[in-house]
Amino acid sequence: MDLLRSMRIFARVAEASSFTAAAQQLDITTAQASRAITDLETHLRTRLLNRTTRRVALTDAGNRYLARCKEVIALVDLSEAEAGDARVLPSGVLRMHAPITFGHHYVVPALTRYLEAHPQVRVELTLSQNVPDMLDEGYDVFVQVTTSALPDSALVSTRICSMPSLLCASPDYLKRAGVPRDIEELSKHACLQLVTTFFPVDRWAFEGPRGRAEVDLPPGRLRVNSADALAVAVADGFGIAPLPALSALPSIKSGELVRVLPEWELQTMTIYAMYASRQYLDAKIKTWVAFLKEFVEGTLAEQMG
Repeated sequence: MDLLRSMRIFARVAEASSFTAAAQQLDITTAQASRAITDLETHLRTRLLNRTTRRVALTDAGNRYLARCKEVIALVDLSEAEAGDARVLPSGVLRMHAPITFGHHYVVPALTRYLEAHPQVRVELTLSQNVPDMLDEGYDVFVQVTTSALPDSALVSTRICSMPSLLCASPDYLKRAGVPRDIEELSKHACLQLVTTFFPVDRWAFEGPRGRAEVDLPPGRLRVNSADALAVAVADGFGIAPLPALSALPSIKSGELVRVLPEWELQTMTIYAMYASRQYLDAKIKTWVAFLKEFVEGTLAEQMG
């Protein structure tokens, strides 16, 4: 027996004082309405309705049960409406994870604008370099940066953008040490090294006018595992370094950094938003991923233009 369905039929019969009228309202047969009430009374071991050939009347137990049925039905209807709204109206807590550098430059600025547009949403953001276990750690969305294809996963991915790494130096350094005209001249310069999973520590791989080319690096005086920290050293005139576009572009635009060998690009990174499922996707997840993609694409176009 479908208890909730039987409760709905009972409530409609009690309000209409008629099996026939209730059946018409519910688009079922009178026999189906009668059987549902009989099954409900059998389940409860209590008579809920007194029936005659001309009318239906509630028993004392039926009157008390009707009041409870109305409470239960109202609560179920409210819960269903709230759950349905979750797919339409962004609300509740959005738990997110992003890499530190990408988070600073893009996620946080996008979030402030997203939250202004969606006042019913609250955000819990974690920034770290680790790739989280989405389900175990309770994240709704996390941002993943990769230089290769994503591994097979049950998670859904949305590509946010791709961005190259740019070779940069300060104007003061280039004035002092000279501007390299080709990648072979880099061996004569102070090459600062970004130590991440995306960059080999002993060489730089370029894509440019002659296709792919690699430069072996001499032992560097400075190795850093943070692009933002390395950008500080480059801006101070300590040498030349590859910086992800997200770290380099604002400083290039301001004139604090200069792009070196602009016809050559280093490792390209692709950024994805990862989440659990497309089916019945919560509105706050759907709208946030779309908002982040649009924000990043617009910001990159402005910075690179």
